[in-house]
Amino acid sequence: MKFEGKVAVVTGASRGIGRAIAEELGRGGASIVVNYRSGAEAAEQVVQLIQAAGGKAAAHQADVGQVQQAQGLIQFAIDHFGDLQILVNNAGIIRDGLIMTMKEADWDAVLQTNLKATFNCSKAAVRHMIRKRYGRIINITSVAGQMGNPGQTNYSASKAGQIGFTRALAREVGSRNVTVNAVAAGYIDTEIWKDTPQTAIEALLGLIPLGRPGQPEEVAKAVAYLASDDAAYVTGHVLTVDGGMAMH
Repeated sequence: MKFEGKVAVVTGASRGIGRAIAEELGRGGASIVVNYRSGAEAAEQVVQLIQAAGGKAAAHQADVGQVQQAQGLIQFAIDHFGDLQILVNNAGIIRDGLIMTMKEADWDAVLQTNLKATFNCSKAAVRHMIRKRYGRIINITSVAGQMGNPGQTNYSASKAGQIGFTRALAREVGSRNVTVNAVAAGYIDTEIWKDTPQTAIEALLGLIPLGRPGQPEEVAKAVAYLASDDAAYVTGHVLTVDGGMAMH
């Protein structure tokens, strides 16, 4: 139980990668705040799964792209479980489109949910972590932020921004025993891809040396490593979990 006694906030944890991360950290003994923006029933299912496995969890609704709601989420974790050691900034959306036709609202929404939310939650959490002289912040970014994807200038910019944010914050808070890392996910088999044409899926698979999509649990294992004391000397790092898709 490597996370016993630890409290973790996972944003966007009601489904997909966030859900897998919440369950993985919960199995490791952490008390989990399952954040969601919509879908209370799905979030409560994650809570119940963690509790059924003997863990502690509570759901909390917040749009983390809004600064006051993000602050409220972090405060909820501290008030409900008494502390906060781990923050996983996972919440994210896509609004794909070629730049010639991309609406300004789609650009703004993606940057707010994917990048500003990372800033909002991290700023609130860092205050507590610095006082306690301990913390683990893990940002879920994407290979799109490393290599770029056509039709995803907004998403790629937000994910590249998370990488720069990760490295800058790691330098700011390292002296206080707070590490900041990122996991860059590749093509992970989640419902976000459910409407993608099969031809596009096959083209993606052709770029992956391992020849298959990743599973949310494989991303969660990487997050668990970075959140653990096994990674106490790792900070400012981007751990790519993509089957070799973005090798460089």
